[in-house]
Amino acid sequence: MKNKYWVALSSIEEIDSSFIQRLYNYFGDIETAFNANDLSAIDGLSVRKAENFFRIRDKVNPDKAVEKVAERGIKYLTFEDENYPKMLHNIDNPPSVIYYKGDLFDCNLNKTLAVVGSRKASTYAKDALAKIISEFQNTDICIVSGLATGIDTTAHISALENNLKTIGVIASGFDFTYPAANKDLYKRIENGNGAVLTEYYPTFEPLKFRFPQRNRIVSGLSYGTLVAEASLKSGALITSNLTLEQGRELMCIPGLITNPNTQGIYKLLKNGASLVTCADDVLEALGWEVKMEQQTLFNLPDLSEDEKCIYDALEIEDKCVDELQAFTKLSIDNLLMYLTTMELKGIIKQVDGDRYKRVV
Repeated sequence: MKNKYWVALSSIEEIDSSFIQRLYNYFGDIETAFNANDLSAIDGLSVRKAENFFRIRDKVNPDKAVEKVAERGIKYLTFEDENYPKMLHNIDNPPSVIYYKGDLFDCNLNKTLAVVGSRKASTYAKDALAKIISEFQNTDICIVSGLATGIDTTAHISALENNLKTIGVIASGFDFTYPAANKDLYKRIENGNGAVLTEYYPTFEPLKFRFPQRNRIVSGLSYGTLVAEASLKSGALITSNLTLEQGRELMCIPGLITNPNTQGIYKLLKNGASLVTCADDVLEALGWEVKMEQQTLFNLPDLSEDEKCIYDALEIEDKCVDELQAFTKLSIDNLLMYLTTMELKGIIKQVDGDRYKRVV
């Protein structure tokens, strides 16, 4: 059973996944790599680092390392496992081991959408994200996020509320729940609604440097990443860059330009990220087709009289802002406000510049 050597190596805090992959790629066999006594032929590996590895490795018992995982009820996949997610397999520095709870394979790993954003997200951003995810209701799309506060939490909860599977990628081992406020959310995901996973051995703490490392897995598991809110120094921008490096699709939800947490969003949009205001935008960007239940006239969100007037104006064909103003007699400020609100409700969408059309 060679899996135990993968687990044993991943239980050593002083080395990381890239070091393990380096050993594996050189020796071509994980058992040989674990038991090696000479690493001098590996290019660029210092004598000191090799000696430190030998010193720590000699204290590790592979059988006991696996036993500690099993007694906690944690499942795992190694890099060599045929069930290791293919999208993750193809990134630079893939995790050597994935530890998880829940049912990872009940999730559709061929339709995974990462969602990232600010921990201190605005109500606007959380509402906009929840609205977009709700439009995927009862489909086989799987939402991937980091189980942090703010946008991550909104993404997971919205998925659960709309009968979608979700995967939470955490930055520690399973002996820790971070943030503690999401303890119940962890359990809800694990108990039939997806999976919580990590590359970290159960005893590893949620240290600061592990969160950026975690981000490559969030994007790496996914065909595209949707950014809901991000400042210029946000961790979400790290994930955005990783998404592009991994050759995946990057998408952004626009926000209020007065909010500093949208500065990163508009930088990404200016650099070519796809703009998303509804689920259809995500599907178009990723080239996905899913069966979706469209809203009808009988279950439209509550509209004000002015919004109904705008909706009626778009009954036959799309119209530009000037045409809508002429039809509705609204002031330009009020018209633009209503158009934005109706877009967020998923009733209309902007097409061809300043033209608008009905979605439902």
